[in-house]
Amino acid sequence: MPDTKTFVLELADALKAREFTCATAESCTGGLIGAMLTAVPGSSEWYVGGVISYANSVKIGLLGVREADIETQGAVSAPVVRSMAQGACRATGADIACAVSGVAGPGGGTPEKPVGTVWIGWSLHGDTRARKFHFCGDRDEVRAQTVAEAVRGMLEWVKENK
Repeated sequence: MPDTKTFVLELADALKAREFTCATAESCTGGLIGAMLTAVPGSSEWYVGGVISYANSVKIGLLGVREADIETQGAVSAPVVRSMAQGACRATGADIACAVSGVAGPGGGTPEKPVGTVWIGWSLHGDTRARKFHFCGDRDEVRAQTVAEAVRGMLEWVKENK
């Protein structure tokens, strides 16, 4: 499987070819996705910014996540990451965004959402997708795998849009 840097470079090319911009909404990765994207020279052409929404109040206040979704589904859930991604697009004017929320560990896991559980959401021109992942490893490994899958998901969806 290609590494994250390869995904990022392919995403950059795909975004530029379509004249799309992207944004991020990050919880458990704490800005790592944005850091990977902005490590590419010229990223200001296609990356417009991101929100690190670690606290639920930030998810609600800045990204427009419904408080009821957090209360009923939890912050690590499909409706929350879908709303986070839509909120990132709305806040930045980006064409596509990814959003992540998960349990990176070492603590915080529950039987329903053990350590390594991560939901990733994407929004492209108002449509959304979300997928649940179960990553293995320590905190750094869970976060690194999350970054790779978030970027890969954006890349796949951008490539689908000719």
